[in-house]
Amino acid sequence: MRVHGTDVRRKALSLLHGGARNADVARRLDVPLGTVAYWLHMDRAERGECPGSHDPECPRCDDRALDGSAYAYLLGLYLGDGHISHYSGHRVPNLMITCGDAWPGLMDEAERAIRTVFPENRVCRVRRTGCHNVKVYSKHLTCLFPQHGAGKKHERRIALEDWQQAIVDRNPWEFVRGLVHSDGCRNMNWTTRLVGGEVKRYEYPRYWFTNVSDDIRQLYTDTLDKLGVEWKHCTRAGRPYNISVARRASVALMDQHIGPKY
Repeated sequence: MRVHGTDVRRKALSLLHGGARNADVARRLDVPLGTVAYWLHMDRAERGECPGSHDPECPRCDDRALDGSAYAYLLGLYLGDGHISHYSGHRVPNLMITCGDAWPGLMDEAERAIRTVFPENRVCRVRRTGCHNVKVYSKHLTCLFPQHGAGKKHERRIALEDWQQAIVDRNPWEFVRGLVHSDGCRNMNWTTRLVGGEVKRYEYPRYWFTNVSDDIRQLYTDTLDKLGVEWKHCTRAGRPYNISVARRASVALMDQHIGPKY
């Protein structure tokens, strides 16, 4: 068993007081994450900062204010690459948004949205192969994401409640951004045309959205309709899982509000 000295503990607390995250401190000092969390807990207890259980208020249960823009974006991320689970050894469930390491800016936006929607809860990033899970624990997750249920999303009905739809109607572009950032992309497509007897290749940008759930695709296209964005289904191998936005005016409109992942 490795014993960490007082100097290491002091350095860890100094970094934590400076705003560093537990995971970052653990990696930097080569200390187990649980040890860093324990040091921080004991330090807070000594300072009198742990008077009782942590019980943040909920926008649904306690009528706490909810940032509609951040929530609409987070809802889109959740419907695409989000997952709520409750481990047997944990007191409350957790929300994970899986973000590929190729898009660090998207990861930052996901973390920012979670912190805004859950301002009193700690947010962390858990490293996985090729990606990170941006994660938050809260007993009110199912209050804010009632679409959670047993099984995969595409195997059950997904519909927004009235209060969610009202938020999406006020923040439609943020909702679309969340969906595209999770299960979509902006890429270059190409086609060929016969011009003057010569075959020429043409390239053009488009937005591509892929989701197996009929209901989630419907939420996406219904919102695009309200925004005046033209789209079409692209069936491949008999599977209608893809939505394409390729009309020049619609791509320009999407570029104004979404743009490529970064």
